Amino acid sequence: MLDTKRLIRWTSMCAAIASLGIGSPAAMATRAEAAESATSAAPLRDVLLVGNSAAGTVSFLDGHTFQNLGSIDVIPDLQARLDAMNLVEKTAYDIVGQQEGGDRFVDDLFVSPDGRTLYVSRGALNDAVAIDIASKNQLWRFKLDGFKADHAALSPDGTRLVVSATTAMAAQVLDTSTGLLVGNFATGTYPHQNDYSADGRRIYNSSIGVVSLPRALDALKGEKRLTVVDAKTLKVLRTYQFPRGIRPSVITADEKTMYTQLSYLNGFVEFDLVAGQITRTVAMPFSAHGGALTPDEYPLNSAHHGLAISGDATKLCDVGTIDDYTAIVRRPALTTDGFVHYPTDSLPYWATTSVDGNHCFVSLSKANAISVIDYRTATEVARVPVGAFPQRERIGKLPSTVLSALSPTPG
Repeated sequence: MLDTKRLIRWTSMCAAIASLGIGSPAAMATRAEAAESATSAAPLRDVLLVGNSAAGTVSFLDGHTFQNLGSIDVIPDLQARLDAMNLVEKTAYDIVGQQEGGDRFVDDLFVSPDGRTLYVSRGALNDAVAIDIASKNQLWRFKLDGFKADHAALSPDGTRLVVSATTAMAAQVLDTSTGLLVGNFATGTYPHQNDYSADGRRIYNSSIGVVSLPRALDALKGEKRLTVVDAKTLKVLRTYQFPRGIRPSVITADEKTMYTQLSYLNGFVEFDLVAGQITRTVAMPFSAHGGALTPDEYPLNSAHHGLAISGDATKLCDVGTIDDYTAIVRRPALTTDGFVHYPTDSLPYWATTSVDGNHCFVSLSKANAISVIDYRTATEVARVPVGAFPQRERIGKLPSTVLSALSPTPG
């Protein structure tokens, strides 16, 4: 008989992104010094941060006009990291480079509340870093356990960064001022997305299972679990088991309802967090391209990958990854208002809601662009070029002094 745990460990080492061996030098300037050198009254500008995964850059778009304001390189130390890899790490790194989109350097990203520090989980390099945006100096680097750094979450007060250590089956929590480990908490198999509750008191972590195994071996993919922990103590409060890997999700402000996409599902489900059960499954239509694929051809098991909720919580933005469309879905009825269609194989892959709550930003990974959709009309109002293979997007604020230091390149 197959030893499931051994199979998961072996698959993790062979298919996951490589980790690196050494820490980075101390930052040349602390964030306190950076703040002292800037004007304390500098106005902050709403921006959308776009992680260009293959390019290893972050693009910054104006949060209201959607203009690309420039970018920053977040892997200037790439050669040093590659040189430090041992044979196992280099082999895993090379394997991952063969996946769709090539190398994955930027997995997730956030900016500090004062808009001066960028935090990035660097998937292929298995670390998290803090970068002073104006000076481009790396303030700290933390190497995660296992072989892959994945989704992250920044606490509302900006003091903690949670990063999924995918193959270590844990989430690691860092002090954003020092980059030191605050603690860990156990997760399901291959932890993925992290989210803080609206009040910042809880962390929600979801796991996807071993995505390199075929659907026929789904039972061996491990535990697909939503884990809820106390954000202060990191103690597990409760868990929920799911039948498939938990893909992008959103949780209502009252923490009673979760909408989530699942591995292989062409659509999403509504999950009652009080009763602990799926209450509705919304099947979305296949496109000609999506319908022609077998489940094992879905990118990392995802049929739909990208889900956001409007500011007034009346609309969902459902990203049809294999179908090359985005659907705006009305809640609570869960009826479709309309579709925005993209050229075949654009690979729409993530969704984030604008600061005003009226627009949904969708990353088109293979088109190297961001699609901006109006929730109210279910129409695309802009498409903005960025860097190579954009994935995660996050909203934030930057002072004008920091914006002026960005590279003029779009990403």
